[in-house]
Amino acid sequence: MARKYSGAKGKAGSKKPVKQTVPSWNRYSTKEVEMLILKLKKEGKTPSQIGLYLRDVYGVPDIKVLTGKSITAILKEKDSLDQLPEDLSFMIKKLIMIKKHLDENKQDKVALRGLQITESKIQALVKYYKRTGRLPADWKYDVSKAKLYV
Repeated sequence: MARKYSGAKGKAGSKKPVKQTVPSWNRYSTKEVEMLILKLKKEGKTPSQIGLYLRDVYGVPDIKVLTGKSITAILKEKDSLDQLPEDLSFMIKKLIMIKKHLDENKQDKVALRGLQITESKIQALVKYYKRTGRLPADWKYDVSKAKLYV
C-alpha cells in the first residue's frame, strides 16, 4: 500500500518473528519486566525508549509475548501513562519546529507544505485517540497553544 504523503510504495521493513513463544534463554519473569518498565518510566523514558532499552540492555526480546500486555497497557494499569500519547506529542514538537523555521524563512514553500502535512497528521491522530478513548472527547487541538501541550 502506498504511503499517504509521499510517492513511496511498498511495505518493506523488518518483521517480527511468527513464533509467539517466550524463548528458553529468557531470564526475566513477568513481574521483573513490569518493575523494569516502571523504573525506566520514572527515569523519564517514553514507551518506545523503554522497549528499545529493555531489548538492548536487558535482552528482553518481546515484552508483549513475555507479559501478555504492551508497555502502554502496563503503564496504564500502574497509572504512569502520560496524558498525551507519545506519537501525538512528537508530532506537535515537529509542528513547533516547522513554525519556528517558517518565522525566520517566510518564503520557504516546502516547509509550508510540511506544516500542512504535519497539521493534517495531528488532526488524524487526535480523531483516532478520541475514538479509542485515549483522549477525552472534549479535548481540542489548537495550533496557537501547541507549545502548551508539550
